[in-house]
Formats: sequence, structure tokens, C-alpha cells
Amino acid sequence: MEMNSATSGPSPDPNAAPTAMVRLSPKASRNHEAIAMALRSQGVEFEQFVVLKRSLDARRKPAVVELIVGLGVAEVQCVKGEWQNVADAQPVVIVGAGPAGLYCALRLIELGFKPIVLERGKEVRERRRDLVQLIRQGKVDPDSNYCFGEGGAGTYSDGKLYTRAKKRGSWRKVLGWLVEHGADREILVETHPHIGTNKLPAIIADMRERIIACGGEVRFKCKVVGVERSADGVVQGVNTTDGKVQGEAVVVATGHGARDVFEWMHQSGLKVERKPFALGVRIEHPQSWVNARQYKLRDGAAADELGLPPAAYALVTQTEGGGVFSFCMCPGGVIAPCATEDGEVVTNGWSPSKRNNPWANSGIVTTVSEEDLDAQGHGGALGALDFQRTVERACSQAAGGNQRAPAQRLADFVARRPSRDLPPCSYLSGLTSVDLTTLLPAFVVDRLIAGIRDFDRKMPGYIHPDAIVVAPESRTSSPVRMPRDRTSLQMEDAPGLYPCGEGAGYAGGIASAAMDGIRVAEAIAACEAVNPG
Repeated sequence: MEMNSATSGPSPDPNAAPTAMVRLSPKASRNHEAIAMALRSQGVEFEQFVVLKRSLDARRKPAVVELIVGLGVAEVQCVKGEWQNVADAQPVVIVGAGPAGLYCALRLIELGFKPIVLERGKEVRERRRDLVQLIRQGKVDPDSNYCFGEGGAGTYSDGKLYTRAKKRGSWRKVLGWLVEHGADREILVETHPHIGTNKLPAIIADMRERIIACGGEVRFKCKVVGVERSADGVVQGVNTTDGKVQGEAVVVATGHGARDVFEWMHQSGLKVERKPFALGVRIEHPQSWVNARQYKLRDGAAADELGLPPAAYALVTQTEGGGVFSFCMCPGGVIAPCATEDGEVVTNGWSPSKRNNPWANSGIVTTVSEEDLDAQGHGGALGALDFQRTVERACSQAAGGNQRAPAQRLADFVARRPSRDLPPCSYLSGLTSVDLTTLLPAFVVDRLIAGIRDFDRKMPGYIHPDAIVVAPESRTSSPVRMPRDRTSLQMEDAPGLYPCGEGAGYAGGIASAAMDGIRVAEAIAACEAVNPG
């Protein structure tokens, strides 16, 4: 047991009492009495305490967990919403029920507006049946899949909540509302909070029920196909497959997989821009190897026996032409088929709450720049989208269709040779052995191989004999940006239209998308205050 003397001063919870810091073994850090004994051994006086922050320091051997403990408090404070009935309030149309759309709706309720959330897909329970069909039969429902449906891609993309964009909005509000709607309070404490794909659906459904109970609306199987504008260009509502829906403002929070939205916006004269995005592959290792490497385990020691969570990694390097980096690393996770159209294959990764699968996967990607797109002949506002689609269709064709994915042993990929066989893999829709070095764009392959060789130097053994490369990882971020005014957050030349979240190019994950949704709601309220009626 290793401890620091008690300290007082600012706490991670601004309303908490003075704090103490202790360092314990991973197992002891989860034991209330062990923490209490550590505090007493330092002479710290307390009647009650609560852990305010828990962070694992794997650089120490053996690893330790650093705890910041709030003294004299019973539980970590959770930010809760100030809900009210808005059934008769001004309506705001929100296109998309992903993290950005849901958080925008909840914040609008606090601000006294009635959100009308329009979602092309199905509610979360119905959506599961379409995912089973996608995985087992390779059939893609273009409106109900891993990207479209209640909760958006966030429902089935792991539930990792950490972000570097905490200054963009209320980080504590994002976590607090998740807890208020059923998430474990531990996410308020962990340095890298994680919910898990198995727990997210119930939380998302509870948020929907909150919106409805407050007088808002959530309409499923309602696909938006255009916007309604007045003679002077002001956006007044949307056109859907079920007819027109009017609102004081329209929020476009469709996620970066909604290509048809980008296309009809561009065709109707709404401004969209080509945007750099990341492209690469998913690489999967045995989780036991990642644990042994990251925790420096020897003699067959198992991480779980030591109270250690499944280990993760974060890698980045610079290569000729551009950087290579890991993205959405999923310890104890699964590679999933995330296509939104037939004839394409897309991979992504997620983990259940226990992160107890035998594999660890991560996107390994490089940025496709404006210069890269020009060199590949993909100009215009939708050029990056077209390039992305070209790669996904080529991968589908090479693998044989029906959501089979092209794959290769990592050692063979780096050596630029075909694989005679493939190791076990978590991807359930089927793999086809393909030489990815001849399938993927040459500049992407060159950078990935250079980057992976450097990763192997930084994390010896990364080019593991049982590691597998599955392609493509192509939906890391939006290939399109919807320009908006920095202050009002409205789209240029389209007053009343508010681009929001990942699809608009202003977020990169559940947490940052949720924060952007909150920010857009506040911008709408500010605009209405200046221009009432």
C-alpha cells in the first residue's frame, strides 16, 4: 500500500468538503474499509467520505490507483436537470436522436422550448432485431443499423465518455444527466468513464421518456428529406416522409453517417464543405497480450486477479505525408459491421461494461487531407464523402459482400504479403483473407505500415503473430462540415438552421456531441431572446 499525506484545497467537486489523497492497490481501491484504513493511518479525521476521483497509474510497478477522497460528504454530487412542462411552448425541430440531438432536446426543455425530435430509425428495442439481421445475414436496413436509430451511433459504440473538449460545454451536466437516467454513478469518479454498449440502450430510452413526459415529442421512422424556408431564406421547418413539421428553429444533428442529408443539403443550395477525415483499419490483439505488455505482467499473472481493468493503449506517430494514430481503442471489445448501405463494408469497435471479451481492438488511422483528396481526384463539397464511399465499396467487393470484411494478419500486412489463414477474431459477419496493401489507397497503406512499425518500437510486440487487420475504419469523423456562425451557431445564409454534433463537423464522440447539443440549445434560446416571436 502506498499513500500520500492528506491534502486540503480545491476538490474535483466544487461543493465538496476538503479532500485527502491515498494510493492503493487496484483491488484495495474498490474496498471501502481499505480506503478508510488508509485514511486513518495518515491521521485523517472523518465521519464519512466518498471517492471523488479514481485514476489508475499503470506506470508504477506494480500499478496503483490514486484516489481523491472527499471528507464529510456522503456521495458525489450529480448535476440534475431542471425539467418543466413545455407542451405548449415554442417548438424546435431536432433532426436526429443521437447524443447531440437528445442533449439538445433536454437542454431546450430546461430553457422553456418544446423539442420535436425526428429520427429516421426505430426505437432502441426494435433496432436490436435489425442489428441481428445485419450481423448474421449481412442485410443492411438503410434506416436502422449501427448508425441510425434511437441514440444514433452512440447507443452501440461503447459508451466511452472521455473527451479533450471539456471547455466546449458542461462536462458535469453531460455525466450528471446520464446518471439521472440510469448510468452508474462511477462515471462521475473515473478518469476515463465508460458505460458499456450493453447498458446504453436503457439509458437512451429513459431520456426519450423524459422528453415525452415534459411535453416534447420523439417521432421514429420519420426521415427528413429537406427544409422549409420562407421567401427571405429563413428556415421554418422540415419536410419529412410523413409530411411537413414546423418549428421556430431546426437543429441538424444527424451524425456523420447520414450521407443522404449531406447530399440533399448540397443539392438544395445549403452550404456544405469538404472536410479532412481519418481513414484506416481496425487492428485486434489478444487482450491478454495487451494486459501483459501494458502492466508488465510476468509468470502468467492475470490482470483481473490483480484487480486491474483490461488494459488499453493510445499510440500516435508522424510518418512521411501525415500522422498515424489509434482511435476508439476498445479493451475486451468487439469489431462490429457499421455500414449504412448495401454494397459497402465499414468497421467500428465497442466494449460491454465489463470489457470481458478476449480481444482488444482499435482503429489505426491516418488523416486524409485536402491535398490527399485533390491528388486522388476527389474535389468538390462532397469529395471526401465520395472518396470514403469508394474505399468502403471496394472493401465490400473484395470480401464478397454481405458484410464480410477483408482481413489480413498484421505481420503479413506490414510485410506486404497475403495471409494463408486468419487468426480468431471478434468480427461475427465473416472475414475474407485479402491483401489489404493492394486494396486500400497506396498513400494510406504506406503511412499505416510506417506508423505500425513505429508502434512496434514503442510497444514491443505490437506486430503480434495473432494480431489481425480488418478493413476499413472509415467513419471516425465527418467528411463534411456544415459552416455555422461562431456566435449564433446558425448556418450561413440559412437563418434558423443550426448544424450540430459530429455530422456537422463540430464533435468527435458521445461526450463532445452531447456538449455541442447543449451549446446549440443555448444559442437558440439566446437568439429567441434577442428576436422574440
